[in-house]
Amino acid sequence: MRFATPLTVTGPYRSPAQMLAAQEYDGHASVHDDATAASLGLAGAPIEGPTHLSQLDPLAVALWGPAWFERGCASCHFRTMVVEGEQVQASLAVPDGSVAAGIVEARKADGTPVLTGTASVGPDHPPTELDQRRAKLGDPGELFVIDRLEVGARQEGEVVSIEHDAPNGAGYPFSLAAKLERITEPHPWYTPEGGAGSPWGRAVVPMEMVSVLTAKTGPAWPVRTPSLGLFLDLEIRLVEGPVFVGQRYALTRELVALSQSRRTESYWTRTTVTDADTGRTTAEVVLHAGVFKESYRGYPRDRIA
Repeated sequence: MRFATPLTVTGPYRSPAQMLAAQEYDGHASVHDDATAASLGLAGAPIEGPTHLSQLDPLAVALWGPAWFERGCASCHFRTMVVEGEQVQASLAVPDGSVAAGIVEARKADGTPVLTGTASVGPDHPPTELDQRRAKLGDPGELFVIDRLEVGARQEGEVVSIEHDAPNGAGYPFSLAAKLERITEPHPWYTPEGGAGSPWGRAVVPMEMVSVLTAKTGPAWPVRTPSLGLFLDLEIRLVEGPVFVGQRYALTRELVALSQSRRTESYWTRTTVTDADTGRTTAEVVLHAGVFKESYRGYPRDRIA
Protein backbone atom coordinates (compact mmCIF):
# COMPACT_ATOMS: atom_id res chain seq x y z
CA MET A 1 0.00 0.00 0.00
CA ARG A 2 1.21 3.52 -0.85
CA PHE A 3 -0.31 6.92 -0.22
CA ALA A 4 -1.04 9.04 -3.30
CA THR A 5 1.47 11.74 -2.40
CA PRO A 6 4.53 13.12 -4.21
CA LEU A 7 7.75 11.33 -3.31
CA THR A 8 11.42 12.08 -3.91
CA VAL A 9 14.19 9.62 -3.14
CA THR A 10 17.77 10.88 -3.16
CA GLY A 11 20.94 8.85 -3.06
CA PRO A 12 24.28 9.69 -1.46
CA TYR A 13 27.13 11.42 -3.23
CA ARG A 14 29.22 8.94 -5.20
CA SER A 15 32.53 9.24 -7.05
CA PRO A 16 32.15 7.53 -10.44
CA ALA A 17 35.26 5.94 -11.91
CA GLN A 18 36.86 6.56 -15.30
CA MET A 19 37.29 3.15 -16.96
CA LEU A 20 37.69 4.16 -20.62
CA ALA A 21 41.15 5.72 -20.63
CA ALA A 22 42.33 2.84 -22.82
CA GLN A 23 39.29 2.91 -25.13
CA GLU A 24 40.01 2.77 -28.86
CA TYR A 25 37.66 4.07 -31.53
CA ASP A 26 38.45 3.42 -35.19
CA GLY A 27 42.04 2.55 -34.20
CA HIS A 28 42.76 5.71 -32.20
CA ALA A 29 42.22 7.02 -28.67
CA SER A 30 38.75 8.28 -27.76
CA VAL A 31 37.55 11.42 -26.02
CA HIS A 32 37.92 9.51 -22.74
CA ASP A 33 41.72 9.82 -23.08
CA ASP A 34 43.13 12.86 -21.21
CA ALA A 35 45.30 14.14 -24.07
CA THR A 36 42.54 13.68 -26.62
CA ALA A 37 40.03 15.45 -24.39
CA ALA A 38 42.46 18.34 -23.94
CA SER A 39 42.78 18.68 -27.73
CA LEU A 40 39.05 19.53 -27.79
CA GLY A 41 39.34 22.05 -25.00
CA LEU A 42 37.69 19.83 -22.40
CA ALA A 43 38.64 20.14 -18.73
CA GLY A 44 39.44 16.44 -18.54
CA ALA A 45 38.58 13.04 -19.94
CA PRO A 46 34.84 12.60 -19.31
CA ILE A 47 33.43 9.59 -17.55
CA GLU A 48 31.11 7.71 -19.88
CA GLY A 49 27.50 8.82 -19.44
CA PRO A 50 25.96 5.36 -18.81
CA THR A 51 28.10 5.10 -15.66
CA HIS A 52 25.70 7.51 -13.96
CA LEU A 53 22.72 5.24 -14.57
CA SER A 54 23.91 2.95 -11.78
CA GLN A 55 23.10 5.66 -9.25
CA LEU A 56 19.46 5.51 -10.37
CA ASP A 57 19.09 1.76 -9.79
CA PRO A 58 18.78 1.72 -5.97
CA LEU A 59 16.32 4.63 -6.11
CA ALA A 60 14.09 2.90 -8.65
CA VAL A 61 14.25 -0.42 -6.78
CA ALA A 62 13.32 1.37 -3.54
CA LEU A 63 10.12 2.59 -5.23
CA TRP A 64 9.25 -0.24 -7.60
CA GLY A 65 11.16 -3.31 -6.44
CA PRO A 66 12.70 -5.98 -8.70
CA ALA A 67 10.31 -4.99 -11.51
CA TRP A 68 12.86 -2.26 -12.32
CA PHE A 69 15.17 -4.93 -13.73
CA GLU A 70 12.33 -6.56 -15.66
CA ARG A 71 10.40 -3.63 -17.17
CA GLY A 72 12.26 -0.48 -16.09
CA CYS A 73 13.12 2.39 -18.43
CA ALA A 74 15.79 5.03 -17.78
CA SER A 75 15.77 7.82 -20.39
CA CYS A 76 18.43 10.49 -19.85
CA HIS A 77 19.85 13.63 -21.43
CA PHE A 78 23.47 14.20 -20.44
CA ARG A 79 24.03 17.87 -19.61
CA THR A 80 27.53 18.22 -18.16
CA MET A 81 30.59 16.00 -18.36
CA VAL A 82 32.03 14.50 -15.17
CA VAL A 83 35.71 13.75 -14.63
CA GLU A 84 37.13 11.31 -12.15
CA GLY A 85 37.33 12.77 -8.66
CA GLU A 86 34.07 14.70 -8.92
CA GLN A 87 31.11 13.63 -6.82
CA VAL A 88 27.61 13.08 -8.17
CA GLN A 89 24.24 12.73 -6.43
CA ALA A 90 21.13 11.28 -8.08
CA SER A 91 17.45 11.69 -7.25
CA LEU A 92 14.12 10.29 -8.47
CA ALA A 93 10.85 12.16 -7.96
CA VAL A 94 7.40 10.68 -8.62
CA PRO A 95 4.29 12.90 -8.65
CA ASP A 96 2.16 10.19 -7.08
CA GLY A 97 3.54 7.50 -4.81
CA SER A 98 1.43 4.86 -6.55
CA VAL A 99 2.50 5.78 -10.10
CA ALA A 100 5.40 3.93 -11.73
CA ALA A 101 6.87 6.95 -13.50
CA GLY A 102 8.98 9.88 -12.42
CA ILE A 103 11.68 12.46 -13.10
CA VAL A 104 15.36 11.73 -12.55
CA GLU A 105 18.32 14.02 -12.22
CA ALA A 106 21.93 13.91 -11.13
CA ARG A 107 24.04 16.84 -9.96
CA LYS A 108 27.61 17.52 -8.95
CA ALA A 109 28.43 18.65 -5.42
CA ASP A 110 28.36 22.29 -6.55
CA GLY A 111 24.87 21.89 -8.03
CA THR A 112 25.93 21.59 -11.68
CA PRO A 113 23.42 19.34 -13.50
CA VAL A 114 24.91 16.12 -14.87
CA LEU A 115 21.77 14.55 -16.36
CA THR A 116 18.02 14.97 -16.46
CA GLY A 117 15.38 12.56 -17.65
CA THR A 118 12.60 10.16 -16.86
CA ALA A 119 12.28 6.76 -15.21
CA SER A 120 9.30 4.44 -15.42
CA VAL A 121 8.21 0.83 -15.12
CA GLY A 122 6.19 -0.73 -17.94
CA PRO A 123 4.61 -2.18 -19.79
CA ASP A 124 2.79 1.14 -20.28
CA HIS A 125 5.38 3.92 -20.26
CA PRO A 126 4.44 7.59 -20.57
CA PRO A 127 6.47 9.63 -23.10
CA THR A 128 10.11 9.40 -22.10
CA GLU A 129 12.79 12.07 -22.10
CA LEU A 130 14.10 10.85 -25.46
CA ASP A 131 10.61 10.48 -26.93
CA GLN A 132 10.06 14.16 -26.20
CA ARG A 133 13.44 15.25 -27.55
CA ARG A 134 13.09 13.32 -30.80
CA ALA A 135 9.61 14.77 -31.33
CA LYS A 136 11.16 18.26 -31.43
CA LEU A 137 13.79 17.44 -34.08
CA GLY A 138 13.63 19.21 -37.41
CA ASP A 139 15.66 19.00 -40.60
CA PRO A 140 19.29 18.46 -39.56
CA GLY A 141 20.59 20.62 -42.39
CA GLU A 142 23.77 20.02 -44.37
CA LEU A 143 25.98 17.34 -42.83
CA PHE A 144 29.68 16.62 -43.36
CA VAL A 145 30.61 13.84 -40.89
CA ILE A 146 27.43 11.75 -40.83
CA ASP A 147 26.32 12.61 -44.36
CA ARG A 148 26.51 8.95 -45.46
CA LEU A 149 23.98 7.86 -42.82
CA GLU A 150 20.34 7.34 -43.78
CA VAL A 151 17.36 7.20 -41.44
CA GLY A 152 15.80 3.76 -41.66
CA ALA A 153 19.08 1.91 -42.24
CA ARG A 154 19.24 -1.39 -40.38
CA GLN A 155 21.88 -3.85 -39.24
CA GLU A 156 21.13 -7.28 -37.80
CA GLY A 157 22.55 -10.73 -37.24
CA GLU A 158 25.05 -9.90 -34.49
CA VAL A 159 24.91 -12.09 -31.36
CA VAL A 160 26.64 -10.88 -28.18
CA SER A 161 26.75 -11.46 -24.44
CA ILE A 162 28.17 -9.92 -21.28
CA GLU A 163 30.40 -12.44 -19.54
CA HIS A 164 31.62 -12.01 -15.99
CA ASP A 165 35.36 -12.21 -16.66
CA ALA A 166 35.74 -11.37 -20.36
CA PRO A 167 36.59 -7.85 -21.62
CA ASN A 168 34.16 -6.23 -24.03
CA GLY A 169 36.30 -5.25 -27.00
CA ALA A 170 38.36 -2.18 -27.84
CA GLY A 171 35.41 0.08 -27.12
CA TYR A 172 34.98 -1.26 -23.59
CA PRO A 173 38.34 -2.70 -22.50
CA PHE A 174 37.15 -4.02 -19.15
CA SER A 175 35.20 -7.02 -17.89
CA LEU A 176 32.03 -7.02 -15.84
CA ALA A 177 34.13 -8.25 -12.93
CA ALA A 178 36.41 -5.20 -13.26
CA LYS A 179 33.39 -2.89 -13.50
CA LEU A 180 31.89 -4.37 -10.34
CA GLU A 181 35.07 -3.54 -8.43
CA ARG A 182 34.49 0.18 -9.15
CA ILE A 183 30.76 0.50 -9.79
CA THR A 184 29.10 3.23 -7.70
CA GLU A 185 26.27 0.93 -6.59
CA PRO A 186 27.38 -2.70 -6.13
CA HIS A 187 24.77 -5.41 -5.61
CA PRO A 188 25.05 -9.19 -5.07
CA TRP A 189 22.63 -9.84 -7.94
CA TYR A 190 25.34 -8.75 -10.40
CA THR A 191 27.75 -11.51 -9.30
CA PRO A 192 27.81 -15.24 -10.06
CA GLU A 193 27.49 -16.10 -6.37
CA GLY A 194 24.86 -13.54 -5.44
CA GLY A 195 22.95 -13.95 -8.68
CA ALA A 196 21.92 -17.45 -7.66
CA GLY A 197 19.92 -15.82 -4.87
CA SER A 198 18.28 -13.18 -7.09
CA PRO A 199 14.54 -13.36 -7.86
CA TRP A 200 15.48 -14.94 -11.21
CA GLY A 201 18.13 -17.37 -9.93
CA ARG A 202 20.78 -15.84 -12.21
CA ALA A 203 23.17 -12.88 -12.24
CA VAL A 204 21.74 -9.79 -13.93
CA VAL A 205 23.59 -7.16 -15.97
CA PRO A 206 23.63 -3.72 -14.29
CA MET A 207 21.55 -1.13 -16.14
CA GLU A 208 24.64 0.86 -17.15
CA MET A 209 26.17 -2.24 -18.78
CA VAL A 210 23.18 -2.88 -21.06
CA SER A 211 24.51 -0.13 -23.32
CA VAL A 212 27.87 -1.93 -23.39
CA LEU A 213 26.09 -5.06 -24.61
CA THR A 214 24.59 -3.15 -27.55
CA ALA A 215 27.77 -1.28 -28.51
CA LYS A 216 30.66 -3.57 -27.57
CA THR A 217 31.62 -4.34 -31.18
CA GLY A 218 32.30 -0.70 -32.07
CA PRO A 219 30.81 1.75 -34.60
CA ALA A 220 27.80 0.49 -36.50
CA TRP A 221 27.39 3.25 -39.11
CA PRO A 222 29.70 4.79 -41.76
CA VAL A 223 30.61 7.95 -39.83
CA ARG A 224 33.53 9.75 -41.46
CA THR A 225 36.79 9.28 -39.59
CA PRO A 226 39.08 9.97 -37.92
CA SER A 227 36.69 11.84 -35.67
CA LEU A 228 35.77 11.89 -31.99
CA GLY A 229 32.37 11.23 -30.50
CA LEU A 230 30.47 11.18 -27.24
CA PHE A 231 27.08 10.13 -25.85
CA LEU A 232 24.47 12.90 -25.74
CA ASP A 233 21.35 10.96 -24.72
CA LEU A 234 20.63 7.38 -23.72
CA GLU A 235 17.49 5.37 -23.07
CA ILE A 236 17.50 1.80 -21.78
CA ARG A 237 14.07 0.17 -21.79
CA LEU A 238 13.67 -3.36 -20.46
CA VAL A 239 10.78 -5.17 -22.12
CA GLU A 240 11.03 -8.76 -20.87
CA GLY A 241 14.06 -8.45 -18.65
CA PRO A 242 16.31 -8.81 -16.89
CA VAL A 243 19.35 -8.90 -19.15
CA PHE A 244 21.33 -11.84 -17.80
CA VAL A 245 25.07 -12.30 -17.47
CA GLY A 246 26.29 -15.01 -19.87
CA GLN A 247 23.09 -15.06 -21.96
CA ARG A 248 23.37 -14.69 -25.74
CA TYR A 249 21.39 -11.85 -27.32
CA ALA A 250 20.75 -11.00 -30.96
CA LEU A 251 20.97 -7.32 -31.89
CA THR A 252 19.00 -5.40 -34.51
CA ARG A 253 20.01 -1.76 -35.00
CA GLU A 254 17.99 0.91 -36.77
CA LEU A 255 19.00 4.49 -37.48
CA VAL A 256 15.98 6.53 -36.35
CA ALA A 257 17.09 10.18 -36.61
CA LEU A 258 19.88 12.60 -37.58
CA SER A 259 20.51 15.98 -35.97
CA GLN A 260 23.15 18.60 -35.30
CA SER A 261 24.02 21.31 -32.81
CA ARG A 262 26.51 24.15 -32.77
CA ARG A 263 29.41 21.82 -32.01
CA THR A 264 28.29 18.33 -33.06
CA GLU A 265 26.60 16.29 -35.73
CA SER A 266 24.67 13.41 -34.21
CA TYR A 267 22.70 10.27 -34.94
CA TRP A 268 20.08 8.28 -33.06
CA THR A 269 20.25 4.48 -33.03
CA ARG A 270 17.58 2.14 -31.68
CA THR A 271 18.93 -1.31 -30.84
CA THR A 272 16.51 -4.15 -30.15
CA VAL A 273 17.95 -6.85 -27.89
CA THR A 274 16.41 -10.29 -28.45
CA ASP A 275 17.05 -13.39 -26.35
CA ALA A 276 18.81 -15.74 -28.77
CA ASP A 277 17.24 -18.81 -27.14
CA THR A 278 13.62 -17.73 -26.72
CA GLY A 279 13.27 -15.09 -29.45
CA ARG A 280 11.67 -12.69 -26.98
CA THR A 281 12.48 -8.98 -26.99
CA THR A 282 14.46 -8.38 -23.82
CA ALA A 283 15.32 -4.69 -24.17
CA GLU A 284 15.42 -1.67 -26.46
CA VAL A 285 18.23 0.87 -26.28
CA VAL A 286 18.17 4.29 -27.93
CA LEU A 287 21.54 6.01 -28.14
CA HIS A 288 21.98 9.57 -29.37
CA ALA A 289 25.68 9.81 -30.25
CA GLY A 290 27.40 13.02 -31.27
CA VAL A 291 30.58 13.65 -33.26
CA PHE A 292 32.66 16.78 -32.59
CA LYS A 293 32.79 18.80 -35.80
CA GLU A 294 36.30 20.13 -35.12
CA SER A 295 37.64 16.59 -34.63
CA TYR A 296 37.16 15.77 -38.33
CA ARG A 297 39.92 17.25 -40.47
CA GLY A 298 37.71 17.46 -43.53
CA TYR A 299 35.10 19.62 -41.84
CA PRO A 300 34.66 23.05 -43.50
CA ARG A 301 36.26 25.53 -41.12
CA ASP A 302 33.63 28.16 -41.83
CA ARG A 303 30.93 25.76 -40.59
CA ILE A 304 32.44 25.34 -37.13
CA ALA A 305 30.98 27.78 -34.64
